[in-house]
Amino acid sequence: MRVGEQSTDPIEQVLGEVPVPASLTPEDVRLAVRAVVVHAAEEWPAGPKCRNDGVAYPCRLHRWGRRVLAAHGLNERQIDALVRHGNPFVHVPFPFVVTGPTGGPPAAQPPHAQTGRVAAPAIRPGGTGRPVAPPAARPRWPRAS
Repeated sequence: MRVGEQSTDPIEQVLGEVPVPASLTPEDVRLAVRAVVVHAAEEWPAGPKCRNDGVAYPCRLHRWGRRVLAAHGLNERQIDALVRHGNPFVHVPFPFVVTGPTGGPPAAQPPHAQTGRVAAPAIRPGGTGRPVAPPAARPRWPRAS
């Protein structure tokens, strides 16, 4: 929605903007990622609409998610990359630390947030030389019901 443009969504006219929390928690960031991905734009003949609500894009939850992620330290390109990725359960580190050539030290991630790499099977010491199955790992993302 453009600045100065009046919304036609009756819920938005009654409730207004969703406020950004004063201090962000990891749960706020997770919900914001989900909001920007689920409430992404979908092209219609009348213009872009929210994929979830069917109202003019960006809807109030998409705008809230962008404001929360911006307050968390992500820039517009990073938020757009999250939307393009399309996974509402993608992990954004908390606290968010910019990494790169001038960004400082890499952010420490909890073990469940690390990327899953396939390792060569282990060989039993002094055994028959048969491969041992790696321990079962927890699923990375919650399954949809």
